[in-house]
Amino acid sequence: MKAPPAPSKRRRPLQSRSKETSRALQEAFVQLLVERDYARVTIREIVMVAGTGLGSFYQYFASKDELARTCIHLRTKALLQAMREAVNQNAGRPWPEIVDAMLESQLAAVRERPREWSVHFLLERHLSGPEAYRKMYGQFIDEWVHAFDASSDLPPAFPKQEAAQVSQAILYELVAATHIRADGKPDLGMLERQCRDALHGYLGRIAPQCGAGKT
Repeated sequence: MKAPPAPSKRRRPLQSRSKETSRALQEAFVQLLVERDYARVTIREIVMVAGTGLGSFYQYFASKDELARTCIHLRTKALLQAMREAVNQNAGRPWPEIVDAMLESQLAAVRERPREWSVHFLLERHLSGPEAYRKMYGQFIDEWVHAFDASSDLPPAFPKQEAAQVSQAILYELVAATHIRADGKPDLGMLERQCRDALHGYLGRIAPQCGAGKT
């Protein structure tokens, strides 16, 4: 009697191939953005650099704008994930140490490819819809609240929600503005000093029992 055929294993390779194609299109898009303005980048150029066909592009993205928003979302999600890991790895430490770890997580994420992040922050301001922007920004604020909850030395009356909103505004605006203004060649040493001074100065003022943090 003939043995029954083995179950099909096509689904997983197809999913893997799908992710690879989508990633190739995203990387090609970002590569082109580093070289020229968004308006001048065409879908035909994207698929040519990615090594895929025009039909493949439309299997994953309805338009260039949708591809751009996907890139923005995934890169922002990577920043959020790095911040979350920094908080979890430093839970139970004094707040200045947790803040420094969070700051380093964000700088480490943008340090490797600063020109791509310059493009990211520019596109984010032009293409992110209000609802998506508010949702993601709110997640960063939640991570700051989580960081304050995880610290070992903040007083019970510490205004976590307000401090989280101000801290995220300080960090995001300094990082984004520095990359946009520097056109892909930011002074990350200066940026780190500015972020640390601003965050420690603000948080140390509203939580005097904790001190002003590291200098």
